[in-house]
Amino acid sequence: KRTVVLTMKASVIEMFLVLLVTGVHSNKETSKKIKRPKFTVPQINCDVKAGKIINPEFIVKCPAGCQDPKFHVYGTDVYASYSSVCGAAVHSGVLDNSGGKILVRKVAGLSGYKGSYSNGVQSLSLPRWRESFIVLESKPKKGVTYPSALTYSSSKSPAPQAGETTKAYQRPPIPATTAQPVTLMELLAVTVAVATPTILPSPSPSAASTTSIPRPEPVGQRSQEMDLWSATTYTSSQNRPGADPGRVPKEELSTQSLEPVSLGDPNCKIDLSFLIDGSTSIGKRRFRIQKQLLAGVAQALDIGPAGPLMGVVQYGDNPATHFNLKTHMNSRDLKTAIEKITQRGGLSNVGRAISFVTKNFFSKANGNRSSAPNVVVVMVDGWPTDKVEEASRLARESGINIFFITIEGAAENEKQYVVEPNFANKAVCRTNGFYSFHVQSWFGLHKTLQPLVKRVCDTDRLACSKTCLNSADIGFVIDGSSSVGTGNFRTVLQFVTNLTKEFEISDTDTRIGAVQYTYEQRLEFGFDQYSSKPDILNAIKRVGYWSGGTSTGAAINFALEQLFKKSKPNKRKLMILITDGRSYDDVRIPAMAAHLKGVITYAIGVAWAAQEELEVIATHSARDHSFFVDEFDNLYQYVPRIIQNICTEFNSQPRN
Repeated sequence: KRTVVLTMKASVIEMFLVLLVTGVHSNKETSKKIKRPKFTVPQINCDVKAGKIINPEFIVKCPAGCQDPKFHVYGTDVYASYSSVCGAAVHSGVLDNSGGKILVRKVAGLSGYKGSYSNGVQSLSLPRWRESFIVLESKPKKGVTYPSALTYSSSKSPAPQAGETTKAYQRPPIPATTAQPVTLMELLAVTVAVATPTILPSPSPSAASTTSIPRPEPVGQRSQEMDLWSATTYTSSQNRPGADPGRVPKEELSTQSLEPVSLGDPNCKIDLSFLIDGSTSIGKRRFRIQKQLLAGVAQALDIGPAGPLMGVVQYGDNPATHFNLKTHMNSRDLKTAIEKITQRGGLSNVGRAISFVTKNFFSKANGNRSSAPNVVVVMVDGWPTDKVEEASRLARESGINIFFITIEGAAENEKQYVVEPNFANKAVCRTNGFYSFHVQSWFGLHKTLQPLVKRVCDTDRLACSKTCLNSADIGFVIDGSSSVGTGNFRTVLQFVTNLTKEFEISDTDTRIGAVQYTYEQRLEFGFDQYSSKPDILNAIKRVGYWSGGTSTGAAINFALEQLFKKSKPNKRKLMILITDGRSYDDVRIPAMAAHLKGVITYAIGVAWAAQEELEVIATHSARDHSFFVDEFDNLYQYVPRIIQNICTEFNSQPRN
């Protein structure tokens, strides 16, 4: 019996050892086979609409050729989900017609979408739609897992490209357990592994890397510092009914939560750069107060793709961009990023920083939008250590609206150290007080928040965004009399085209209208008829030659009534008249009426045009507003000079 029992025990032990070895070997083989899947970017066709894709945020690869008008796009910057994903990417400028990778993010629907022409794509208008999306460059966020396979809203999903797996939307299945080899340790288990939630340590505040130069502090102010600003805390619920508190679903670990995303305030669509003072003399405490103002502005502005966007540049010895316009697309993310900014130290080279922003910050690659005014808010503790006047002038001429906030200026015994007296007035767009704030104490800085937000959003008063190329209603008055002839008339239209190409054309920028005249007058198209440069250029090509007499005075009156009476109040009114002969009627009274109504008139005469009539028609001084050429073929030579005169006149306006 003992022999039998011992034999049975040995057999059982041998069997368990075999199972143990088999299980270990099986686990090793399984671990060898399991590899972290490599992320592959799904490829889609040009006709795929965003609304067909369920995923809230995804990266895809678009093919070449999506600029084709058959791939419909609805909206500008923010697109209705009925749009072609890749067509919208080309329209937004993220891609060109050669295709590439993009990041698509779903956002809430809008009550209306405005069409526009951009990057070779004409988008359409739409009254309303249930869902929208924005297109960004394909730079994945850290900690976010993007799908390698897109989920479509129905089984009739678009045909996948090579290497892409598609699937129709269905309810997620209940996770099931998978059979594994039974091991000796499982049979003889005496301990149970308990899963516990992973708690991430909160980041500790980072100390500034610079040492501040001591300054006298107002007595009793230290305790008041934290009371000046109200902090908004954002929390999210982690507990769900029926959820296992010790287990976080994989989907929640790998994707962002689907919280409502603000599109921003459309009544304050600006591209804003804050130039913050990181010089050593400001100290840690004042630097923190400066960041509190930035966070308050970020919250008050309601950041979003359809409203204001904001970036931050810190200056000391040299400027450095912390984040550009497209880095953070909502107020919450922007405030979080502002909190993490640390002081750089150094001098207070404001002029160098303004030059840096002018040359580098407001670019398409950094998220600059041609339809939004460029605004820079410069914060200065005390005074700059370099000159700002020349750098600011170049910035203003580039269309940048500069605001200055100066805090705690030089005391009487410190004024000898100021490099450039009255530097703020030399820098800003207007010297009427609208663009500058002076704060006596850092502890009063919070009082500038509301007036600053109100002013930067007042786009009608942002004078520097208006340049000579984007702020006019230009009416061409074209002589179509018999003496011109068909061939020369086409040359005149080419001259009109060459001038038009120099301007920024849109409903909010420069607008173009045209009148042709003989004895009679004809409105070819008004200021509100076309709102894109390609449409305007095509309209000019379609103008037909009329033939007849030459009544220039009547034509000027007609243009005032039919064109310039409908001009917008904030637009400069420019009339460019081209004629080849003496008028049959009087031009003096109509010309005077144009001048009295504020219409700046350029008179271009060809061949038999009367020089004295040109000078009467032209705005004073006639030398800058009237031109004569002996042949139609020489008209093109005057395009640069006319543009230069228009811009010189615009830039010479007083800054008060």
